[in-house]
Amino acid sequence: MTITSNTLFKAAGLAAAAAGLIFMGVQFNHPHLDATTIATANVVIRDCLKLLMSALALAGITGMYLRQVTKMGLVGFIGYVLFAAGYLSMMGTEYVAALVLPTLAPSATAYVNDVIAVSTSAPVTGDIGLLKFAMMFTAVGYLAGGCIFAIALFRANVLARWAAALLAIGTLATVGVSIMPQYERLFALPTGFALVGLGYSLWRLQRTPATTAASSAAAPFNRQLGTFGAH
Repeated sequence: MTITSNTLFKAAGLAAAAAGLIFMGVQFNHPHLDATTIATANVVIRDCLKLLMSALALAGITGMYLRQVTKMGLVGFIGYVLFAAGYLSMMGTEYVAALVLPTLAPSATAYVNDVIAVSTSAPVTGDIGLLKFAMMFTAVGYLAGGCIFAIALFRANVLARWAAALLAIGTLATVGVSIMPQYERLFALPTGFALVGLGYSLWRLQRTPATTAASSAAAPFNRQLGTFGAH
């Protein structure tokens, strides 16, 4: 099997779409988070899926950026770097959530509850150390990077513009978690839909040149058939 740029871009599109579906899927019927529930199989599986989602999203936005790098300009570069850094940091925090916090929960209950509180913008009673700054970095990269990257995608007008606009709205809407934390899960849905739309648009874009090329190659043959039929 020959791996071409077309193949890689199609894979990136599928990765972005899969990330969006996972991001939306893990929100439904999500249990309340605390030091007790975080160690349950339900939450651990969801956190592992979020870790996978972060990796897939990173691959997806990388494909989107490289596919139209000449049209993205400086704004696109800045947006991509910030957004990618946000997803890289998210991979780290989700790794901790999925594999570290469940182990600490029985012996460091207060610490685990404080980590969860920081992630959900709830009141914190203790100190979680440098992890707080890592989570703040994730938030800044995700919010600022996602919005700037979406604007650059919209301006480039290569992928679906409605999905680019929805990505900007979705990432900015995450700010609402601190205002209305009871609706935290709903704020993830626009970004999930946007990733699915952008991923499908990237995947579909890679199929178009192949279809056009095949039609062009068949054109002389079709003309010959038409001439033969005229006789």
